[in-house]
Amino acid sequence: MPHVYRYTLELHDSLYYATREIGRLYETEPVLHNYALCYALGLVDNARYATTVSAESSYRYFCPEQVPLYETHLTALNQQGIYVTPARAVRHTAVLNTWKYADNRYHVEMQKTQKNIPSFGRAKEIAPESQFEFFVISQKSLTFPRWIRLGKWMSKAELTIKELPSPRRNSAREFWFPYPLNPLDVMFTNQVLSYDTINMPPVSLIRNVRMVGEHYTFTGLNESLKFPTNMQYQFRH
Repeated sequence: MPHVYRYTLELHDSLYYATREIGRLYETEPVLHNYALCYALGLVDNARYATTVSAESSYRYFCPEQVPLYETHLTALNQQGIYVTPARAVRHTAVLNTWKYADNRYHVEMQKTQKNIPSFGRAKEIAPESQFEFFVISQKSLTFPRWIRLGKWMSKAELTIKELPSPRRNSAREFWFPYPLNPLDVMFTNQVLSYDTINMPPVSLIRNVRMVGEHYTFTGLNESLKFPTNMQYQFRH
């Protein structure tokens, strides 16, 4: 049976990434995509060194081309039997920051800009002390960092990890999963009946999912948690 870990992530800095752009407002949804979490946890680095994956070794701090390599990087995690779910907010607050570009020189001739660059805008960010929750499923025991960085500002976050009791595999039947999921990773192995959509790049997520399929249950928990099995990273072609 796989190891299933429950993560609690607490922000120590404000978190920003542009989930959606509404005019000059750049809004951050209180949901963390599972692709982003794989990079933040360092799992992509470990998978690249453990397998023969052809990718730029400096992608984390310098990207010569703005071309994502999700399929290349995350396929290596499939080969190692590691899967990370998206994270939902346990509690959160938002902060609104205004930014602008300004020329500090004086007595300059005002000319119309030749580039399509916004002169000001507002960023809605997730405030420090907000908490998120997600899961990691692995075929082998993993060790985890206590501190990670994520988002556009490389915001600092603290992790608390708890390994759940050994799961029991159940036959295909209808069950409900309240946490967010990546639909590409579950619809190939489960019959999805209903869900709520979270629109965000690079792949919109779903939550409050009612589905039919094989799933895990856990004894000794104070809650009834039923977890879909056979989740792997899938990609559109």
